[in-house]
Order: sequence, then structure tokens, then C-alpha cells
Amino acid sequence: MKTLAKLPVTIVTGFLGSGKTTLLRHMLDNAQGRRIAVIVNEFGELGIDGEILKQCSIGCTEEEANGRVYELANGCLCCTVQEEFFPVMRELVARRGDLDHILIETSGLALPKPLVQAFQWPEIRSACTVDAVITVVDSPAVAAGTFAAFPDQVDAQRKLDPNLDHESPLHELFADQLASADLVILNKADLINPQDLARVRAEVAEELPPAVKIIEASSGRLPLDVLIGLGAGSEEHIDSRHSHHDHHHDGDDHDDHDHDAFDSISIELPQADESLLMDALTQLVVQHGILRVKGFAAIPNKPMRLLIQGVGTRFDKHFDRQWGADEARTTRLVLIGQALDAATLEAQLRAALSV
Repeated sequence: MKTLAKLPVTIVTGFLGSGKTTLLRHMLDNAQGRRIAVIVNEFGELGIDGEILKQCSIGCTEEEANGRVYELANGCLCCTVQEEFFPVMRELVARRGDLDHILIETSGLALPKPLVQAFQWPEIRSACTVDAVITVVDSPAVAAGTFAAFPDQVDAQRKLDPNLDHESPLHELFADQLASADLVILNKADLINPQDLARVRAEVAEELPPAVKIIEASSGRLPLDVLIGLGAGSEEHIDSRHSHHDHHHDGDDHDDHDHDAFDSISIELPQADESLLMDALTQLVVQHGILRVKGFAAIPNKPMRLLIQGVGTRFDKHFDRQWGADEARTTRLVLIGQALDAATLEAQLRAALSV
């Protein structure tokens, strides 16, 4: 009986809004016949990122696309790894003769090291290997000193106290995502000047072993051969990579890790005027320190759905598809930040939109 080769797995990690989903969609659009399974780890109740990935133009039917995207919707992978990740991987292992590669997109708040360590489990290790951990960096956010594009007042506080970042779970999480990397992508390189980009590269390099390569990209557009086939075997050496959160997995205090401090608020609204909605969301970000906004909006008299993705006060939006005939035309948003009050945020949005 022929022994199947180990199935290569690429783990894509990175901070909130760094461009992980865009990178994965680019990889799927350029799969060149490769049979790829995708696991999406969502932070928040809406499967926004999974739905975006399902729209990739890889020539599969909607039913086939739904079968390729696995959404793990209840928190970071290190917290759900035993409840959800193992059954999903076991299913993929059983089908590995039909697959060429697995892509895993972690939540922007996930710790990559425990996920890589999961590939040391005998049942997975015998069938899969981590081809590489790719960490995607939001270059403009790092250049601004905010890591996840915090509002200006937070950046001002950071500059007044050089020790503030190192006491922050955000900075530690950023460092931990770099510590596990086999390849780092400085994304959105076209949005900052060459001097700032060089400074970001130097700052990121300080967190990395010398062997880890750093490459630049715009919207994740890179040749697929640069992203897969690295053969890093990350599970073999991950234990030697130090991270700030190692102690949380040494005992019974696993539930007490820093990204418990992040809230994910889901809000559903009726149809909304586009300009009013974007103005209201910008005000919300500034006033409440919201890190990430993502979702879909129903705009009056528009037959298509508006996709909204925001990092800090930077928003991208476009009409992504027609509303279905039987689909309720509602606006659904997820807001991610720290110490968020759902009732206050929804009331402020409704008042701004007069709904």
C-alpha cells in the first residue's frame, strides 16, 4: 500500500486588518489547479471573512466552496484547538489524498505558537506538516507606532511613554505573531513612503531570528511559489521560539490570557445611507478606540450589498454582490476593541442614522 506524503499546511497570522483574508483570496485565485482546503478562524459572530473567501474565483460551485472553508467561530485558535480544530483536521486528514495543501487563517487576536504545537499531536503529525507560518504585517499601522491602527490619541499616549507598548497586550501579541513566523510580509507597502517602510522593516527584523525572510507586498499580491513550498517543518522547532504568552499554556491558567481583554460586538441595523453610516462609524472608532470594523451594509435603492472593512479610521468599502431574492436587506456589523459597551455603540449608531 502506497504511503501518502505529508499534507503541507500554511498558517497565515497577523494583526487585525493586516490583510490576511486578502492574501488568502489572492492565493486561492492563483491556485493553478492545486486542491486547497481553507480553515478560517473568526473573531466575532459573523462569518465575514469566510464569506469573502467563498467568493474567490477558483472555478468551484457554491456547494463546493462551502465545503472548502471551515469557520471556527468562537474565539482564538489556541482556545478552540481541542474543541474544533482537531475534528476539522481529522476530517481533512481523512481526505488528504484529495488535497494538495491546507491554508489556515488565524484570528487577528490568535496566538500562532499553540496552533503550530498542535501539529506535534501524533494523529496530525503523521499526516501533516507546517510548511510555513506567514505573518502579515500592516506596514502603515506599524509605521504609526500603533500595530493595529489605533486612533491618534492612543498613539500620542504611546509616544509620551516609550514603555507603554511593552506593557500592552497588543504589543506582546504583535511580537508573538512575529516570533512564530517563517516568513513575514510587510503588507500595504504602497501606502507608506520608502523611509517609513525601511523603518518598519528594521523594527520587525529586531523581533525575528536572522533566518526569517521579510518581503514587501501590496494587497498581498505575491507569486504563489513565494508563499508555499517553503518546507519549514515549523512544528519541529516551534518549542524553541520564545513568546510572551508561553506561561499561559504551562498550567491551568490557560483561560487567563491577554486577549480576553478584547470584545467583539455584533450589531444589526436596517438599511442605511452610505455617507451617514461611514461618518457614524468613523466617529465611533475615534470616540471608543475601536480597532476593527467589518460587515455588510444595505444601502437604500442599491441592488448590491456594501462590504465594509475598517482598521482604525481607515475604511475600505465596495459593492461585492447582488442581494439574494429571499435575503433580508439588513446591515450587519462586527466591532472589535477593548472594553466596548454594545448598548452604547448600537444606540449611538442608530441615533446617527436616525433609525
